Amino acid sequence: MPKSDQFMIEEAQVIFRNFEGKEGQYNQNGDRNFAVIIPDEKTAQKMLKDRWNIKYLEAREEGEPNTPYIQVAVNFKQRPPHIVMLTSRARTILVEDTVAVLDFAEIEKVDLICRGYEWNVNGKAGVKAYLKSLFVTVEEDELERKYSEINESQ
Repeated sequence: MPKSDQFMIEEAQVIFRNFEGKEGQYNQNGDRNFAVIIPDEKTAQKMLKDRWNIKYLEAREEGEPNTPYIQVAVNFKQRPPHIVMLTSRARTILVEDTVAVLDFAEIEKVDLICRGYEWNVNGKAGVKAYLKSLFVTVEEDELERKYSEINESQ
């Protein structure tokens, strides 16, 4: 799956969402990011070999394997990502001012591409993942689908 400069995951599982960039215990104010589960250990090992910053979630059950994931930065400064939210009635491009809606959205499906940035600081080096494109299908409830034909007022 990954080349050394980018990777794509279809039907990805996204965790630790902070598209708003809200300050918290593990996040500085303004740092927009999320994490994505790496689909299998073979891919995780290949990415580690290519110096991507793969981390592991501890298994919840004894005997289960730890789950590989990678933190993905969402940066609108140099090369803004292409982010699209899909619903039954619209395809909405999200920008810096609107991307925070994904923090609490009921996500049905995610496809994404991330690009890598090679870094080297104080003798340590690696590849940091930056979001290139993201397509998010949002799960709609029964009422949203029922009233989707009614235009929103401005």
